Amino acid sequence: MSRAVRAGELVDTARFGAMSREACIDEWRRTISSQSLKYVSVQFMRSALAYEAQIKAHGGHSGAVRKVLKAALKAGQKPSDVGSRSKPSRQSALRPGTHLVREWNGRTYQVEVLEDGFQMDGKRYRSLSAIAKKITDAHWSGPRFFGLG
Repeated sequence: MSRAVRAGELVDTARFGAMSREACIDEWRRTISSQSLKYVSVQFMRSALAYEAQIKAHGGHSGAVRKVLKAALKAGQKPSDVGSRSKPSRQSALRPGTHLVREWNGRTYQVEVLEDGFQMDGKRYRSLSAIAKKITDAHWSGPRFFGLG
């Protein structure tokens, strides 16, 4: 069972792993936000709900960590938002060994980044777009399909 422990207090995070989509949406709206969750995966909601439960029980990040996170967010903005600094390509920043996960039509797909391409289900691909085409049978921007661009 997944539990976070601090100062003798336990927070049960395993309960979120067993929640249905509808239960996740209800809990999300009750605890996080009333915004629409039309395109949010169940896996993401479960993780976010567990994280929120831990934050409520133990507090959030320290001021120093929040400062570093804000700086990282600024660095990831479009060049027009950050003067003339250019944003590095997210796809070229993927390191070999990184795993990308995407849920599509009820199935979870996992892609491993290799030095010279990508691998999914034991097969090598030259691009994320080729993998997105294989998954959806439609033309997609691979980085966009995997949430990178």
